[in-house]
Amino acid sequence: MIGRFRTTTLLLALLLALSACDLASADENTVRVYSGRHYGEEAAFERFAEVTGISVEFLFGSDAELRERIKAEGQNTQADVYMTVDAGNLYLAAEQEVFQPLDSDALTDAIPPNLRDPSGLWFGLGKRVRTFVYHPDRVDPDELIDYEDLADPRWEGRLCMRDSSNVYTQSLVASLVAHHGYEDAVQIVRGWVDNDVDILGSDILVLETIAAGGCDVGIANHYYLARLLEENADFPVELKFAGAEGEGVHVNVSGAGVTRHADHPELGRRLLEWLATDGQNLFVDGNHEYPANPEVTPEPLIASEFGAEFKQDELGAAEYGSLNADAIRAMDEAGYE
Repeated sequence: MIGRFRTTTLLLALLLALSACDLASADENTVRVYSGRHYGEEAAFERFAEVTGISVEFLFGSDAELRERIKAEGQNTQADVYMTVDAGNLYLAAEQEVFQPLDSDALTDAIPPNLRDPSGLWFGLGKRVRTFVYHPDRVDPDELIDYEDLADPRWEGRLCMRDSSNVYTQSLVASLVAHHGYEDAVQIVRGWVDNDVDILGSDILVLETIAAGGCDVGIANHYYLARLLEENADFPVELKFAGAEGEGVHVNVSGAGVTRHADHPELGRRLLEWLATDGQNLFVDGNHEYPANPEVTPEPLIASEFGAEFKQDELGAAEYGSLNADAIRAMDEAGYE
């Protein structure tokens, strides 16, 4: 469900005391964000308001609901910025003409080309690494090299993975389509199915099932394990980055763009520039995401537990985002549910 707008508290008492004319003027200093990302934005928005004097109003909802709302509102949309998770969602929003292109040296300097739209429609702000997770007592990590290796019969009855309706699974398979071609990607996924993979409804369930002995190895976004380790440093699951000897590990993004019919596009641009630079740590650290800006240091927990540096797949997020439909079709053909 989509909630009501919430606002940063800076100057709230002053705003309540303003006249109707003053309120209209204050609205010109407010940027509105529709967000399908639900982790840690509030602290970043509060700090942005403190630093710039620009208030942020934000509305949380599902990715699809918010895109439909923006489309339905058309030129009267209240959204200046649309923020979401997964390259497939960002690509779809761009295809549906949700965004307008941004000409921003600050953003293009801060965000590598593979983590942003080639036309400047959207920019990745946080990196979500989807990789191997395993029980160290039952798995030799040297056996975990590339995602396609999980099709090896040695993993029969030992795999647990996320369902096909999950956007992160879809983007991972889309990257396999990009690297190996459609038919080979189908064969890789079919190998997972033939190994009697246990399909689960969340990354947390994958991790908890490994810990409980229900399976030995799986694939998850890194920050889900970071959350569990934050609660319990002895949680018995470890992480290994896939692709170190090949293309590199698959990296997805959370990101945002300024909407096509934004009332305040310049304020939206300023917010994105700040989130990509001075506000990077505040934006990503609360969810244990890796910074999209390579000049920004990852927060201590993931840096110490997983490593601050790793070989990253340089495949463009926009490229594998464009292959989402092929990924869904490949999983259906392979019998992956």
